[in-house]
Amino acid sequence: MCRLQLWGRTMIFRSIRTGQIAAIGLAALLLTACDNKSNEQQQAQQQAQPSQQQTTEQQAASTSTPAPAPADTQQATATPEVIKFGFAQEPYPPFASQDSAGKWVGFEVDLMNAVCEAIKAKCELVPIAWDGIIPALNEKKIDVIWASMSITPERKQVIDFTNKYYNSPAEIIGPKSDGVKIGIIDDPDGKGGKIANPADAKGKIIGVQTSTIHANYIQKYFGKDAEVKVYDTQDNANTDLVAGRVDLVMADSVALSDFLKSDQGKKMEVKVIIPENPLLGEGVGGGLRKGDDALKAKLNDGIKAVRDSGKYNEIAKKYFDFDIFGS
Repeated sequence: MCRLQLWGRTMIFRSIRTGQIAAIGLAALLLTACDNKSNEQQQAQQQAQPSQQQTTEQQAASTSTPAPAPADTQQATATPEVIKFGFAQEPYPPFASQDSAGKWVGFEVDLMNAVCEAIKAKCELVPIAWDGIIPALNEKKIDVIWASMSITPERKQVIDFTNKYYNSPAEIIGPKSDGVKIGIIDDPDGKGGKIANPADAKGKIIGVQTSTIHANYIQKYFGKDAEVKVYDTQDNANTDLVAGRVDLVMADSVALSDFLKSDQGKKMEVKVIIPENPLLGEGVGGGLRKGDDALKAKLNDGIKAVRDSGKYNEIAKKYFDFDIFGS
């Protein structure tokens, strides 16, 4: 979730180096005030001081990284030595989760590794709680959010994004035995779109994961007809669905597919595939701090290289039996 750490180090170096020069200047002033040498000796000392400063700077420059670019251009010109990829610490198979040995596995993990190999970058996976992942990015704890985050106009006001690296539809699921069928109607905004029919879920309790496009969708369209229950993780929403504490759950269709194939989910079914909607975004991309243009370009190059080489499809086939990239 590397670059900002590099900037931090170079900025610290500049402060240290400036401190060294200031210390030398102070020493010279003290010597001048206290020493009773002749004018010639004082002049010789003053002439020698710039040389000492220059030597100090040259020594520092020979053992340190170059001074950073000015603050207003720094983000556009620097990329981190090690890119920290922020993953949601909550399991989200088949995109990212930990296996029995604690190793991170999944589509996004494999794709991260492929992108980093393509751009010849050192990368590190950093688990972050989902509801704190954007603050962690802006606080420079990570460099990119790589956690199935949909690209939406609302999020674009706060952060930037790479090009999309996958896109899959959302769906609502529930028990096969409840007889609920959710249809499709015209979006009441009058712009020609379609939505899932909220009236078909009247009086139901719908579970969604917090801070997701699915939560936004359900709250906007279903909030007047159904009760919306928000969960910290998708697993907890699914668990409550099985236990009967919620009637329906909305999430990404790929994330729900593994659940539907499991013993817990075998009594559930898809009630409706959600039509395309601006609230659901433009696909999933890597979230970046605004102004990190160099890293954005580098990651976009990596995504394109992985797609063009065929490596993307090779990875995707391990997890999906359809085109996860989308149109």
